Amino acid sequence: MKVHILDDWFNTLRNLQCFKKLNGHDVTVWTDHEPDPSALATRIQDAEALVLFRERTKISAELLDQLPNLNLISQRSVYPHIDVEACTKNNILLCSNMHSDTPSYAAAEHTLALILASYRQIPQQIESLKSGKWQSGVGRTLRGRTLGLYGYGRIARSVAGYARAIGMNVQWWSSDEGRMRAIENGEVVASSRAEFFASSDIVSLHVRLKPGTRGIITADDLEAMSPRSLFVNTSRSGLVATGALEAEIAKGRIHAAIDVFETEPMLDTKNILLTHPNVIATPHLGYVTEDEFDLQFSDIFDQINAFDNNNPIHMINPQVWNTK
Repeated sequence: MKVHILDDWFNTLRNLQCFKKLNGHDVTVWTDHEPDPSALATRIQDAEALVLFRERTKISAELLDQLPNLNLISQRSVYPHIDVEACTKNNILLCSNMHSDTPSYAAAEHTLALILASYRQIPQQIESLKSGKWQSGVGRTLRGRTLGLYGYGRIARSVAGYARAIGMNVQWWSSDEGRMRAIENGEVVASSRAEFFASSDIVSLHVRLKPGTRGIITADDLEAMSPRSLFVNTSRSGLVATGALEAEIAKGRIHAAIDVFETEPMLDTKNILLTHPNVIATPHLGYVTEDEFDLQFSDIFDQINAFDNNNPIHMINPQVWNTK
């Protein structure tokens, strides 16, 4: 099959063990990002299978209507960036392993790294040392503080394990169903949403972005957080009401550690989330490790081979296959 891989910005995949699974296929790897649907359609015109690097490229009806040779889109995890209806209309099968039993340990580790970096002022201290100075301030200890985890999912539960290992207290908030599962598992659930935000020294967000969760974190939630508390988002920017975090950060009252942005790549160096001293930010690194890539793309390449062998797996719109 003619396989095109989008958005492998550092040409990482060719060096992974799992890439051998594509032996025998005609593979093209694109190491830049092309946001224009027509320009992208021109460069991948002969693609029979398209591999996505998470949500880096939006797969719209406008794009799909210009790809008559495309039969398969293979990716992993959620797919808010893909027009599934347009896939079906164009007779394109979408396959995506939802990995229901496998958390992203890389994302959980990065969450802990951001919390540690913020509390110990690691980026600021490094810059101070590099500029010829010595210590630039005094950090804070995490042991004994309360970590509030919003969302009772796989990544959040991994973060909870790391937090407890360094002596933190953990409490939860989530959907009704999530809170019920947490209570059944003996976890501490805050008495109310307002109490959760007010009593957590750190609030870390771990929720999937879908229509029902967009803007789930409101300005009132952030205002309820105590002075000097830390808000962490390694999930999706769209989970926070538009402009709410920026407005709260502008007050200089709370801190934030951010790995996700509404527009990615984030290239606006004047954005308050990049310039304010109370914020540390990373360029969506939560899942970006060689180990995580090898795990994820092994699944993605398995889906391509399964399709090529007329036995597709992890079908999101199986009605397409039934008509082939």
